[in-house]
Amino acid sequence: MKHPQQRNSICLEDAEILSHHAYPGDQHILRLQAPRCAARAKPGQFVHLTVDPQRPMRRPISIMRACADDGWIDLLYKRVGEGTALLAARTTGEYLSTLGPIGQPFRIKEKRPLLIGGGVGMPPMVFVAESLKNSEHQPMVILGSEAPFPFTARPSSILLPGIPDGVIAAMPLLDDWGVPCRLASQQQMPGVHQGYVTDLARHWLNALEAQARQEVGLYACGPHPMLEAVVELAREFALPVQVSLEEFMACGVGGCAGCSVEVQTENGPAMQRVCVDGPVFDGYQVFN
Repeated sequence: MKHPQQRNSICLEDAEILSHHAYPGDQHILRLQAPRCAARAKPGQFVHLTVDPQRPMRRPISIMRACADDGWIDLLYKRVGEGTALLAARTTGEYLSTLGPIGQPFRIKEKRPLLIGGGVGMPPMVFVAESLKNSEHQPMVILGSEAPFPFTARPSSILLPGIPDGVIAAMPLLDDWGVPCRLASQQQMPGVHQGYVTDLARHWLNALEAQARQEVGLYACGPHPMLEAVVELAREFALPVQVSLEEFMACGVGGCAGCSVEVQTENGPAMQRVCVDGPVFDGYQVFN
């Protein structure tokens, strides 16, 4: 069942750039002082940024972290075109017009959420993990990238049954939170699983006791082929799955319907807007 977003929950504010760091693979992490957005943000939501005063068309970027107490949000993005190139040139102390938080968040229901992020789909998984780190949930995170990871991986201090020998690299932030994490890539990287995120997830799922496996739900964000593979994995193990879709957007608030996708509903196929009806959907309704 969909939970329509209330328009008064979306804020428009001029957000100051607190920090802006570049990483290999044309990746950047941007921290914005956006207190109204930070106070409302939930994992899976995004912001719509004006990247430059000369470019009125905004860019949607997923929220990676949000601190309501200090009023900041973190965004990870990859420079891929003229808009993100302009964004990459913005510096500390400048302001960006920020519209958000927008969209339907992930709704974590299971005791053992398996969080799978690929490429620029990693940020929502980090946000979910942080929101669960002191809860009764027991998250497991698998991150994949064909570019260098936007962090320096390190050997995890958390042992995980079922994970192939030598696959020990993790995101330090998650490891510090006590959240189990492993990395996957087709590239040759030390301590990283050589293969797909779904292959590594299958190893972990197969190692669980039957009762524990029934407590798992899959949550994913990443490229379309990866999401389709995650839904097939969920179907293989008969597990629930939620996916966050990536789509080109114009208005970002549901007015233009340019980001609509076909979703299977109780009443048959329907066109729904990724920006406000999503970006998070039941995976089985999108990939059937």
